[in-house]
Amino acid sequence: MTLSTIDKHLLNEVQKDSTLTMLELGSRVGLSHTPCWRRVKRLEEQGYVKGYVALLDPQRIERSVNVLVNVTLRRHQENAMLRFEEAVQEVAEIVECYVVSGGTDYLLRVVAKDVAAYEDIVKHTLVHLPEVGNLNSTIALRQVKYTTAYPLESGS
Repeated sequence: MTLSTIDKHLLNEVQKDSTLTMLELGSRVGLSHTPCWRRVKRLEEQGYVKGYVALLDPQRIERSVNVLVNVTLRRHQENAMLRFEEAVQEVAEIVECYVVSGGTDYLLRVVAKDVAAYEDIVKHTLVHLPEVGNLNSTIALRQVKYTTAYPLESGS
């Protein structure tokens, strides 16, 4: 299904602030409450909206250290990759995991309180994940851009 201009505008507004009431959201996109509600429900049912979350301040919750970790597995058989991916799901400090191309197999984003806490995560968790052959960590010094909003063609 192709999204209409209004649907794209709705999705942009919801990405900016998912706490808007239907009345507020509708006024931003030029719809009354009921048509706005119907469109949002349809977008949810069709899977365009996967859920609603609160974004926390990493400084306030003491998780301000971001580490990008390149992981190379020892073996590249399907079952080895599945074991690694299943284990990653259980580690709270791993907030993102991607299968990547190039010289490594996975890219992880790990959050920690400080560098010492990250060192503990490496020693006690990351090196013990199934099939890990090599880890290469890059500590982010400062976040220049961060967004959870996906760009849509119109209504931006």
